Amino acid sequence: MGEGDARHTSTGADERLADLADVILALARTISTDAHLDPGIVDLTSTEINVMRFVDRNPGASPAAVAAATGLQRSNLSRALRDLEAKGMVRKSSSESDGRQARLHSTARAAENLKRLRTNWTRLLTSAGADRRNLDAALTMLTDLEAGLSAP
Repeated sequence: MGEGDARHTSTGADERLADLADVILALARTISTDAHLDPGIVDLTSTEINVMRFVDRNPGASPAAVAAATGLQRSNLSRALRDLEAKGMVRKSSSESDGRQARLHSTARAAENLKRLRTNWTRLLTSAGADRRNLDAALTMLTDLEAGLSAP
């Protein structure tokens, strides 16, 4: 394969990667819109969703750890945490080793909200004809992409 061929292949792959990003964004909008149709689901902002994902996966994390992992400024994180506490989604506790250090935990309401969301997501993707034969490969690829984009 000549140099021109390699460049053409790269451009084709680049175009397909851009197409993949476009499809991911469109799916995210559709999935998010569908979630808002269920009045039993607590509505969260994108910032609150990012905070909850981290807290769910890292129970007992400090606010500083959440800020570092999500890239939020401390003031934006403080606002998100206040709002999440008001919605009953997160609770703060004191660190056992240092009472001045806060630790963050998801609440039972947050767990129920996530369970409801996941049920709705499953229903939505099943009704759209999700091909379960390729599910593991798609999930692996998208998880790897998320990890790669989150890496420092």
